[in-house]
Amino acid sequence: MTNRLPQKTTSTISTLDDLAKLANYSLMDTLNCDPDATENGADHASRQVYTGHYVPVNPTPIKDPEYVAHSKNFFSELSFADSMAESSDFVRMFSGDISQVPEPMRKVGWASGYALSIYGTEYIQQCPFQTGNGYGDGRAISVLEVVINGRRWEMQLKGGGRTPYCRGADGRAVLRSSVREFLAQDHMHALGVPTSRSLSLYVSKMEKVKRPWYSEGSRSENPDMLISEAVAISTRVAPSFIRVGQLELFARRTRKNEHPKAMEELEKIVLHLIDREYADVVDRQLSTPEKVMLLAREFRSRLTSLVANWIRVGFCQGNFNSDNCAAGGFTLDYGPFGFCDVFKSDYQPWTGGGHHFSLMNQPNAAQRNFDMFCSALRPLLASHQGYLLEFDEIQSGFSKVMHMQMKKMWAAKLGLSSLNTASHKALCNVLLSELETLMKQMPVDYTIFFRELSSIPGDIGPLKKSFYNNSAHDADPKEMDKRWAEWLAKWKTLLISSSDANATSSRSNEEISRQMKLVNPKYILREWFVMPAYQQAAAGNYSLLRELQGVMSQPYAEQSKEMEDKYYKLKPPEFFAVGGLSHLSCSS
Repeated sequence: MTNRLPQKTTSTISTLDDLAKLANYSLMDTLNCDPDATENGADHASRQVYTGHYVPVNPTPIKDPEYVAHSKNFFSELSFADSMAESSDFVRMFSGDISQVPEPMRKVGWASGYALSIYGTEYIQQCPFQTGNGYGDGRAISVLEVVINGRRWEMQLKGGGRTPYCRGADGRAVLRSSVREFLAQDHMHALGVPTSRSLSLYVSKMEKVKRPWYSEGSRSENPDMLISEAVAISTRVAPSFIRVGQLELFARRTRKNEHPKAMEELEKIVLHLIDREYADVVDRQLSTPEKVMLLAREFRSRLTSLVANWIRVGFCQGNFNSDNCAAGGFTLDYGPFGFCDVFKSDYQPWTGGGHHFSLMNQPNAAQRNFDMFCSALRPLLASHQGYLLEFDEIQSGFSKVMHMQMKKMWAAKLGLSSLNTASHKALCNVLLSELETLMKQMPVDYTIFFRELSSIPGDIGPLKKSFYNNSAHDADPKEMDKRWAEWLAKWKTLLISSSDANATSSRSNEEISRQMKLVNPKYILREWFVMPAYQQAAAGNYSLLRELQGVMSQPYAEQSKEMEDKYYKLKPPEFFAVGGLSHLSCSS
């Protein structure tokens, strides 16, 4: 599979026929199909799936599709011609009609089941049958795997209609949530955060569905009305869409000995994951237990790095269950996500998420998901006791690795990348602790504060651009100014001493500033930018969406004065506590 892929460079892909030549369906060709599935993919009613790794299923096309947007950057990476995004056969396929695709593309897609764990606790209640056999891809249907320039990509329609896992829902996504996910995936990639990618977005000019949402200006925690919204299909792309919850499903079946092939199916999905996502670090010739050990260690590294990156850019995933945790170690789910404006350690955009999945608790949530990942792999080591002790050490070492990733991330945000003595590290810890206290006592805009700090200001004047009105707090403004000035002086002293401690790596302020601006973005995808974009899109005007796409694809760049005035500013007071802007209960 991945480690045997052809490496020759692909010329420009201009037509669907060109793309078809690169089709390579590794999942359907190597894993087990549900034996109860229909051959033609007409499998759209909720039902129990007892065995197999996937169910063949046809997507349900949206009616009268219209082009909204495509990711020009990703098209370029894939060697796709931009013109293809609006060509009739490409639009037809990626708005859900794969009945006429050119060979060797297949006229059926696939959906997969997975298990649910919330913060390390197994659940089956969300399955309509109370068995766990009905939970999975309810509206996400993969339609293609291709190999381009030696890399494998899976293309999946979000909102592609009902599957056996739909749990009675309509299988659709609406334009609002599709715009959010489309922009967020593009933006996260530009931020340097591992993520699934956006390919294309189409909306139906005729088909609508009803969804609960917030009335204009609502302060309600939950949606207070039903609205009719246009149906849309976005295509997201990744090396694979295997989730931790997917591995869990097969491990649970193995543990309960639910069918004779349970252990075989668990081993198959784990080895398939390695081939798809970890072929560069796991030698194909190794035994399964050896592969499992390397997989666990590498996933730990990727997951800890991912979560540190989330916090670096102020991203809160919102609902970090194991089924929303990609086993490849990248950002997968863009439902109730958000980027924080005011820094709050317990920032959480999803009203149903609680503290479990709040901004600064994401390392703990990741550890729970890693524990479930390890639990899913353990049956493959049961008869190899010699590996279990080392495996226990890999699992128990998660918190230490996570801590190291967080320290490294904070040091980079503060320009202290060259901390090389115990005293410098201790001072950095003190600085961080004092900074967190100050940011809580004087509400600051997380993005603007670190961007202004990146210019290494002479005094706290520029930092005040990030300060929100402090009238609701008891702190004396003059006293707060004094404390901020003291903190800034300490930080600058540490910048100088940490640089001077190693003369060979001594850095000028200009170099420190340049490096800080590579990790502290200037532009972030704030919800109050996105809302008017999807509202205008609902009226057929996509100009703001495309402007946002352009700005957010260059988040570290100094852009035009016009863009700076529009997108580099504090959240207006009237947007605080507004449903759909400051919080949301869902984003379907």
